[in-house]
Amino acid sequence: MRLFWLFLVLLILVLVPFLLWGNQFSAQFELQTTVDRLMELGRPWAWAGGIALLVSDLVLPVPGTIVMSALGYIYGPWLGGGLAVAGSMLSGILAYGVCWKIGRPAAEWIAGREDLAKGEAIFGGRAGGWLVALSRWLPILPEVIACLAGMVRMPCQRFVVALACGSLPLGFIFAAIGQWAHQYPGPALALSAGLPPLLWATVGPFLMRRQQKRTESCLQEDPCAGGRGEEGTGRDKGSP
Repeated sequence: MRLFWLFLVLLILVLVPFLLWGNQFSAQFELQTTVDRLMELGRPWAWAGGIALLVSDLVLPVPGTIVMSALGYIYGPWLGGGLAVAGSMLSGILAYGVCWKIGRPAAEWIAGREDLAKGEAIFGGRAGGWLVALSRWLPILPEVIACLAGMVRMPCQRFVVALACGSLPLGFIFAAIGQWAHQYPGPALALSAGLPPLLWATVGPFLMRRQQKRTESCLQEDPCAGGRGEEGTGRDKGSP
């Protein structure tokens, strides 16, 4: 399946910075060191540095969870968590949007139109939301899945909701870890891993029903719409 090769190429592109500079970045981004670096900007602007670091994780091996914990250490679990969520969301949306706009030709060249259509079916169905939500708390995969979702034109609304389902628990949990100085890392990590699928299991079916009703409504208003094939529906999935 050529779609696997597309996934593999994206994975390699994300892995290269980790292989080249991963050890250096890990040594420089311990919690207290990261807090000190952000505080050099001053407390009123430390949040901007934290969000910038989370976004730069798209191309650099920045340990995002350490940055989230540093934001929690500086601003507390609620404000720091909100900032961590914002950084994670912005990173995912940026990867999705860029790959939506400029990654499609490369995706077609690597995977072929037939396999890319299979990818559209995966990310356009129930599995797509699960992949996006669960990937946020895994290493490396958040960037890969967000890029892949953009390339196969996952519906924008569904991507953003699934991204939020993964980013919300991740951001607030790791901000709380930073605030509580790593006293309870085990339960926090368990919550971070368990809440994304729980949130998506709650929200995902609602979005699927809503999209199905919208499709049925369009077909009732224009019965010929169903006969125009996938070409028409592909353009109506929305844009980032």
